[in-house]
Amino acid sequence: MKKKLLGYYDYTVILTYCGMLFAFYGILCVLDQNFLKAALCLMAAGICDMFDGAVAATKERNDHEKGFGVQIDSLSDLISFGVLPGIFVYMICGKTRASGIIASAFVLCALIRLAYFNVLELERQQQTTEKRKSYLGVPVTTVAVLLPAVYLLYDRHICKRVIYFPTLLAAMGVGYLSPVEIRKPGLRGKACLIALGVLEAVALLFFMGSAAA
Repeated sequence: MKKKLLGYYDYTVILTYCGMLFAFYGILCVLDQNFLKAALCLMAAGICDMFDGAVAATKERNDHEKGFGVQIDSLSDLISFGVLPGIFVYMICGKTRASGIIASAFVLCALIRLAYFNVLELERQQQTTEKRKSYLGVPVTTVAVLLPAVYLLYDRHICKRVIYFPTLLAAMGVGYLSPVEIRKPGLRGKACLIALGVLEAVALLFFMGSAAA
């Protein structure tokens, strides 16, 4: 039997892979101190994550493919909504020790949140074939909306101090680990989030893109 490459490469995981690539490019942008591009990459990763589950649900998958989907989604989310925001805040705060500690704790919270989600999700899939209706803890993708918003307010001198960035990460980290049940957004909720993301992206490009040009 001829062996193939490890992993799965059908259309059900393409958005997950794209989201991770957006996030990694965003990390490179942060290291180059191009925070505008990094924020846009974070939002693009959020869009990919919003729809990857719906795309995967259109195909009949075996247990291995479902398990792989759960794992690869969370691994991608750790890079997109854990590592990228952590490095973003560390760099924009001038690489201070305090921001480094908070960013590190934030990434750890995201890691724990995602690993715990995997455990619950695999257990849930063994018990039912119904779609998930709620999350336990604040979804990690929330940072893809909030961090660009804070960055926009910071650039517009509404939030005038960089302390708002680590404060956001600290609050998000607590939210990730809090045992609160949050209802999964339906089609209308996703539409609202997309509309908000589009408005943020337009504002970022209008105010900062024109300034960069």
